[in-house]
Amino acid sequence: MDTESAAPAPEPLPLAGITVVAVEQAVSAPFATRQLADLGARVIKVERPDGGDFARAYDTTAHGLASHFVWANRGKESLALDLKDPRGREILHSLLTGADVFVQNLAQGAAARLGLDSAALCARYPRLVAVDVSGYGAEGPYAHKRAYDMLVQCEAGLVSVTGTPEQPVKAGIPAADIAAAMYAFSGVLAALLRRGVTERGGRVEVSMLDALAEWMGHPLHHTMHGGEQPVRTGLAHAVIAPYDAYATADGDRVLLSVQNDREWRRLAQQVLEQPELAEDPGYATNAARTGNREKTDAVVAQALGRLGADEAIGRLEAAGIACARLNSVAQLAAHPQLAARDRWQDVGSPAGPLRALLPPIGLPGGAAPHMGAVPALGEHTETLLRALGMTDAQISELRREGVVA
Repeated sequence: MDTESAAPAPEPLPLAGITVVAVEQAVSAPFATRQLADLGARVIKVERPDGGDFARAYDTTAHGLASHFVWANRGKESLALDLKDPRGREILHSLLTGADVFVQNLAQGAAARLGLDSAALCARYPRLVAVDVSGYGAEGPYAHKRAYDMLVQCEAGLVSVTGTPEQPVKAGIPAADIAAAMYAFSGVLAALLRRGVTERGGRVEVSMLDALAEWMGHPLHHTMHGGEQPVRTGLAHAVIAPYDAYATADGDRVLLSVQNDREWRRLAQQVLEQPELAEDPGYATNAARTGNREKTDAVVAQALGRLGADEAIGRLEAAGIACARLNSVAQLAAHPQLAARDRWQDVGSPAGPLRALLPPIGLPGGAAPHMGAVPALGEHTETLLRALGMTDAQISELRREGVVA
């Protein structure tokens, strides 16, 4: 073989060789550890024997499995373990002796009662990166307050800036959970980098409120320094017009954004086919258009309402106007850009193959991301216990007594 022309071997996944133990449930911690699994880490998911992660029971829409669980838990090993039993905690600590990362998002105070808070674990395992994910943080008047995603969206003010002038609404995705997950994920990476220098792990703390409050940066700074909260504008923009979604003749909606007066002239001439509006004092400047928003929107809506969505987008793009189709979730699943870039891959599950998106982090020249199967509850219990040196008799006894499943 011509060695000079042979393709170089792909670089290994960056977290290959890293072991993560997670006592996790719902979305925030599981979504964080799924990112680690995608990058090559071995993730051992510790679940209650009596039903496991409660997100398993949210719904049955993914071929009988819960859509939240399928999304956040691929590529993990499931260990069904009763941590309230001392024998269960002993097993967990046996795993932690060889682990690099521990992640938990139990109710506030529960991990500390079990001796599994980050402070206790880092004192016992100096090289361990230990992550506490909470709703509101470990201290303060809200520390023990229930912290579901929608509640934190409300507390963080996200709901107050989302929706129409008449009606505030929550985000349609679990924004607080996702925000906390991504900061926990990046916190683990940072702590692992530091460990490479200091040879010591350390604590990582992330709260859903802190994470979402950071994401509220623009409206927060606008309000603190400008004195007024940005108004809710639905799909419109508070200070730019036209900037909204408009119905097309075939029942779709197309969003367009005119960023400056040059673009308005092109829109008027090439899309609206009303060139006289390009220099009309009532429309020629953004200040005029925002002050005359209802008439501006009516003109654009009338023109796009005569076109199908494809024709409208074609005209807008030809005129150099930023635009997008207001897609449904089903249209996202069939999005031509995702298909053209091969962003879909099947993953295994107890219900058979399920379609899943590749991770957003691309590593050109590296090994393919780890797209492992979604585990059944306790699917890996026996394998993990055998690896710890337990005999068949010991495992059977633990099963009979409900310590493992």
